[in-house]
Amino acid sequence: MLGGHDRPAQDKPQMPRLLVIDDEEAICFSMSEYFAHHGYVVDTARERDEAEKLIESNEYQVIIQDLRLDIHGKADGLEIIRLVHSRHPETRIIVLTAYGTAEMEDEARRCGADAFLRKPQPLSQVAQVVQGLIESPPKRTAKSA
Repeated sequence: MLGGHDRPAQDKPQMPRLLVIDDEEAICFSMSEYFAHHGYVVDTARERDEAEKLIESNEYQVIIQDLRLDIHGKADGLEIIRLVHSRHPETRIIVLTAYGTAEMEDEARRCGADAFLRKPQPLSQVAQVVQGLIESPPKRTAKSA
């Protein structure tokens, strides 16, 4: 009888793992609740240092992140994109920001972002982008020397 209990765990698909990085607690909370309800394992970070520690110690399928993580308005989110791209090139990155100029979008994509969304954005729309990125292969190519 004990063997029967092990089988469902083996057949169960691994839940996708997400990291939400945003200095706004309400955004971290609402995204965490929404995606957890839809079967994702979700971690959140509100500061760059916290995000970097999570990235170093976990593998994420998708990271949803803001570009500006402090009151000084620095675009330190670009550094996070570079870190993720160098450590975990298979991780898909979605930038979700209110500071979305065309130049900033271009820079984020050059650093390794897969999608660029402007706040506010319905959670259902963010979820569609997340699912699309999980289901599609990365478009990144190896840099030529």
